[in-house]
Amino acid sequence: MAKILIVDDEEAIRRTLRDILEFEKHEVFESADGLDGLAQIKKTKYDVVIMDIKMPKMDGLEALDRIQIISPDTPVIMISGHGNIETAVEAVKKGAFDYISKPPDLNRLLITIRNAMDKSSLITETKVLKRRVAKSKTQEIIGDSASISKIKGTIERVAPTEARVLITGGNGTGKELVARWIHEYSERNKQSIVEVNCAAIPAELIESELFGHEKGAFTSAHKQRIGKFEQANGGTLFLDEIGDMSLSAQAKVLRALQESKITRVGGDKEIKVNVRVLAATNKDLREEISKGNFREDLYHRLAVIIIHVPPLNERREDIPTLVQHFIQKICEDYGMPLKVINQKALIALQNVNWTGNIRELRNVVERLIILSEKNITEDDVYNYVMPSSAPESRFGEFFDKFNNMDELRTFIEGEYTKYKAVN
Repeated sequence: MAKILIVDDEEAIRRTLRDILEFEKHEVFESADGLDGLAQIKKTKYDVVIMDIKMPKMDGLEALDRIQIISPDTPVIMISGHGNIETAVEAVKKGAFDYISKPPDLNRLLITIRNAMDKSSLITETKVLKRRVAKSKTQEIIGDSASISKIKGTIERVAPTEARVLITGGNGTGKELVARWIHEYSERNKQSIVEVNCAAIPAELIESELFGHEKGAFTSAHKQRIGKFEQANGGTLFLDEIGDMSLSAQAKVLRALQESKITRVGGDKEIKVNVRVLAATNKDLREEISKGNFREDLYHRLAVIIIHVPPLNERREDIPTLVQHFIQKICEDYGMPLKVINQKALIALQNVNWTGNIRELRNVVERLIILSEKNITEDDVYNYVMPSSAPESRFGEFFDKFNNMDELRTFIEGEYTKYKAVN
């Protein structure tokens, strides 16, 4: 059984459709014009909306535009006795599920309603699965160092608000994880967090990726595309590596933040969006501003709250905890017995220069798990992580000091003479 709203100014049509749909065991509601229909949709979640096009106060096409904003997942079936092919195409382009001429063919109408309900159920299931996948990606922030404790505290205070957050730090430090936790603790966590890697998208395509495009907007635009801002409507948009965004795209993002509106590439229609923007960068944006590579006004829009994620070299005390976490997770993923790492191996890992931060540490732990025996030792670290520091290498450096065996023999005899003198 579905909840169906009929929006039509003809009472006879509403009554006929109600009788048919109630006979099919559906729960039916009525509205006599588009404006009242919108008011009902704002208050109640309907499985399907059947809407006339020609109505007083607000026609069906205008009401359809607004439904796409307030309840974009609700399938809308448009009906009209005055329509033509152009009207049907326009309705579908605006987001209608289908278009049926009056008087409606009842069999077709019932099949269309069933298909619309199937689509609605599929959308709901997809969103649930996406949330589950997102939660599985939202790993715990590991560490008890002062810097990590400060980040956790900031997330707890900032996440429930609507404040924009700029996350700074080097590659592999965990900026994406911080963004995911802000979303997870926010009021928007029932919706998706949509991620955009600004560094991975060519400058000429970034605007289409963010704002979408209309069919024919450029050579390869064969169909309309919904951008990341619209996909994140009601949720969170994470702009990773925003320091690599082109200046023209920065200007459009600034406008979207100021007005909560976007315009698709090649279009002239303004679309309202309700999005919380989080941004991250591995660059010094102040320096980029001085070079003319980043807009200062956009920086101030984004940096309401700044969270800096320190490099791993500045929080070495967290390495043992991180290593134990990665060992457990990787062994579970590979379906192998849990391996044990000894204290000397952990100390050796703490002495590594981690240029790749957390990402590099995880890769190293995975390598140790694959190549070592049951226990991970300091020799494994020397051999597989920093082979230049391995005992064999150090012996090699020792022997390289001597040009021949006579020099080595003389050195050993001298050291033995010193030893005997002392002992």
